[in-house]
Amino acid sequence: MYLWVKTFHLVFVIAWMATVFYLPRILVNLAETTGQPDVQARLLLMGRRLYGFGHSMFGIAVILGGVLWFHFGISGGWLHAKLTLVALVLAHFIVTGRWLKGVAKGKSLPSPTALKWFNELPLFALIAIIWLVLAKPF
Repeated sequence: MYLWVKTFHLVFVIAWMATVFYLPRILVNLAETTGQPDVQARLLLMGRRLYGFGHSMFGIAVILGGVLWFHFGISGGWLHAKLTLVALVLAHFIVTGRWLKGVAKGKSLPSPTALKWFNELPLFALIAIIWLVLAKPF
């Protein structure tokens, strides 16, 4: 049972991370298509749907992670470090969602270059998370 729970936890984490990486790209496209209402409307629709999908994937991943933590006794200092990084990636995801909602209300976005850099931040967290899970250094 442990391997099935862990497998599905990883599948839903991967699905969530796909949204974490792609949603800022939608914001870059929104920032680059100012003055093109048809394109912006399509991008906003895509962004809203992706953001909702990401929330669902995150929720399921958290539930399965909780099962691993509490039912199967996964523990250690590495887990606390991992969860801290996951919280930072979640904060990044929420900021992205708020920017998306702001665009729908007529607010402006940061520059496309700033958004491209913002898009790269979760990659570093993901590398650290994977290392912590595999190495379990403490």
